Amino acid sequence: MTTATYDRFRANLETYFDRTAARAWEQLTSDAPVSGVRATVRAGRTRMRNTLLSWLPSDMTGLRLLDAGCGTGALAVAAAERGADVVAIDVAGSLVGIAAERAPRGLSIDWRVGDMLDPALGQFDHIVAMDSLIHYKPSDIIAVLHQLAGKTRGTIGFTFAPQTPLLMAMLGAGRLFPRGDRSPAILPVRDVALRKMIGDALPHARIGRDERISASFYTSHAMEVLTQ
Repeated sequence: MTTATYDRFRANLETYFDRTAARAWEQLTSDAPVSGVRATVRAGRTRMRNTLLSWLPSDMTGLRLLDAGCGTGALAVAAAERGADVVAIDVAGSLVGIAAERAPRGLSIDWRVGDMLDPALGQFDHIVAMDSLIHYKPSDIIAVLHQLAGKTRGTIGFTFAPQTPLLMAMLGAGRLFPRGDRSPAILPVRDVALRKMIGDALPHARIGRDERISASFYTSHAMEVLTQ
């Protein structure tokens, strides 16, 4: 069961990406030239994607992966190229459309528009949620992880926005921009507190690898939860 705040923020994200930012994200996630700020974000996201992919098996033949918040699909494609059967889902239909158009033919990817917590998605061997939980408060992140843990026989690799002085300063500066130009708020989380919350909410799981990526205007922390 989702919370009211999770549902509200999910709706905000859908509106933002489908009505405001689809073209910007299409450019950011391509090879097209971008500004210096966006170039650092692109580089940071590439490093984070490679980190999460490095935590998955190199041969994923016969394994089922959920890309929860797939965006324009780069991670889903990379996993499918390793042999995985991928379900790639995002609330933003515009981004899923870009992903499906870009993806090479012949890969086993089921592109979907909707909620990553949809029970109809079934069971998975691995789940990845890259930068799809950074807009949610800690209690909502834990609620999502609890539900995702019930969907996977293996690992959940997810990212959150770490509460660092630099990130807090950048977010503070971002509030100077007109509201119409802003993306949905990123909610920084203290990693120590999040670890404790995961331990309390998922007593049968354990935390595996973690890595923080800081690339100027991109800061994100990856964490691996082992459900078995």
